[in-house]
Amino acid sequence: MNEPQSRRAFLADVGKGTLLATIGPALASEFGISSAFAVSAPAALNFGDMESLVCFMQETPVAKLQPALAAKLKDSVPLKKLVAAGVLANARTFGGEDYIGFHTLMALYPALKMAASMPEKQAALPVFKVLYRNTNRMQENGGRGDETLSMVTPGTDKVTGAQLHEAVKRKDTAGAEKMLATMIQQSADDGFNALLECVQDNPEVHRTVLPYRAWDLLDVVGHEHATTLLRMSLRYCLNSENYRRPEWDEHSKALTKLLDEHKLMGRDPGTRSMEDGVMEKLSMNIFSGTPENAAGAVAAALEEGFDPHEIGEAISLAANQLVLRDHGRPPEWEAPGKPPGSVHGDSVGVHASDSVHAWRNLSQVSKGRNVFACLILGAWQIARDRTSSGQKFLEWEPLPSKSHISQITDPTKLLAELDGNIRQNLQGHAAGIVHRCGMQGVKPEAVFQLLLRHAVSEDGALHAEKYYQTTWDEFHRTRPAFRWRQLISLARVTASEYGRPAPGQAEARELLGV
Repeated sequence: MNEPQSRRAFLADVGKGTLLATIGPALASEFGISSAFAVSAPAALNFGDMESLVCFMQETPVAKLQPALAAKLKDSVPLKKLVAAGVLANARTFGGEDYIGFHTLMALYPALKMAASMPEKQAALPVFKVLYRNTNRMQENGGRGDETLSMVTPGTDKVTGAQLHEAVKRKDTAGAEKMLATMIQQSADDGFNALLECVQDNPEVHRTVLPYRAWDLLDVVGHEHATTLLRMSLRYCLNSENYRRPEWDEHSKALTKLLDEHKLMGRDPGTRSMEDGVMEKLSMNIFSGTPENAAGAVAAALEEGFDPHEIGEAISLAANQLVLRDHGRPPEWEAPGKPPGSVHGDSVGVHASDSVHAWRNLSQVSKGRNVFACLILGAWQIARDRTSSGQKFLEWEPLPSKSHISQITDPTKLLAELDGNIRQNLQGHAAGIVHRCGMQGVKPEAVFQLLLRHAVSEDGALHAEKYYQTTWDEFHRTRPAFRWRQLISLARVTASEYGRPAPGQAEARELLGV
């Protein structure tokens, strides 16, 4: 897997995407199409060489999609190109405004990464799974007949981040999109960072993950389409203004106060390392504190010069506690595919972990205040989610309990035992087996491979792919003393979601001969 490209390269490519977006209207004016017509009927987004494949994703009847995908694979169309077409089709159709739609977008790149870890004959399974969901939802939404995003033309006047923010608050969609396009064309750094300040108005999982995915998907969709992806994040912020609450302004003021009090404005990130004990203490302060105290603890650590990467690690471990301690969905939260006691799907812990994963990555690809603000808000969000859920996380002990930790000491038998516990939905025992795997020196890759099979086969209530990739990434950038907690959580969530096969997976397996 290629290393993520640098923030500067990302932002430069976003600027190129905006420049290319102006070609359509410019050529239209040469052919005498009036500006009045353009205002009343904006030109449809067109993806050039990818257009026919994007239309294929939107227009193929879902009942015929997977045989058609298998045929394209046989014709040597790479999985990466199929995913790119699915992403662009999703963006054009939903624009970040449909719940299932943006969840599906968030799953596409994780599905491609999962494919790279699977045996060759099975590699297409996770991609087919999410593309099936993608096309099905687009057709439920009207397909080509009901697209959200059309062309947007940048202006020429200087635009500030404050103006963009105010346009979002006014719910001025056309104005905000034009401003964002203008800012990115004039300064990609300023445009992207101004968008992040809009995102930061209300820290919540979907609002946070969408701009991160814009960065994450660049190597898949092609850099010239990055502006389209950023518009999805802007649209999400605009729609959220319908639910603006007074506390948005309150925590915004609190963030500004912390940045000022801890002298973080205008300074470079620190490089100081944390000892394990300091890491554990910061993590538990974030997990157990009020939102204000959790955010303050991170701001103080940043002021002390600790490396933002290590502070992000502490925030991730705090979110992980929500997965380990969760007593599961209470009966009043029961929903199709999410029975009482389950922790998969949109559980507090899974959402918190995915949010922190996004905040950490956004911190790494932003500049200035946003490097610090993303981490401070990540901690604030975890504590807010813990306290607002009404659940008693501070009173509950993390899994596995002593009774769950397997007494098996033969490493060759542990994985078979883990698979059996998952198939019986025994969350605590699955967690205990993985704890024992860590103690016995079982290679984590073997555990991931077993959990990967189930992440692909099961529905996961829209979150299986995203949370699997979150755990993979966080495990591999967490220090050895703590990293197995991440894998224990994934085992627990996998046991929770087992028994509800993903739509279309049986057909995909038959088509691929696996």
